[in-house]
Amino acid sequence: MKKIIFLFSILLLLACKETNKSSFGEKIDESDAISASEMKEKFQKMQVGDTMQVKFKAEVDKVCKKKGCWMTLKLDDSLRSFVRFKDYGFFVPLNSENRETVVEGKAFVTETSVEELRHYAKDAGKSETEIAAITEPEKEYAFMATGVLMEDAKAK
Repeated sequence: MKKIIFLFSILLLLACKETNKSSFGEKIDESDAISASEMKEKFQKMQVGDTMQVKFKAEVDKVCKKKGCWMTLKLDDSLRSFVRFKDYGFFVPLNSENRETVVEGKAFVTETSVEELRHYAKDAGKSETEIAAITEPEKEYAFMATGVLMEDAKAK
């Protein structure tokens, strides 16, 4: 009987163990997520207007400082994917930078207008000078997330 109680206790502890990850939007897991570098390769093969259903893992670079309504994920040292959330149905924490994140949804390539780029720069807290310097549209590796799985903030 003691062995059964002991085994049950261990199983209960394992079941209650925190995952140290938070979920936003639809519940997703890390299985079958490709790396940021693999996602970069896929994006670079796509043309403006192409779409693809995919799940990938990357580090958060920036997040909307007003309400967490968008984020950028690092594909490499200089290339980012701009992530929005389906139907603005969920948001991520304002302090999400540098957290490992898995996103699932639709990847697509688009061109972002100067007006929209300036709006996002304002949301990101850029200066008026930085905002005014935006004068050309940009090709964008975009993502419409249906679900996000993000590591929790580290306690200090």
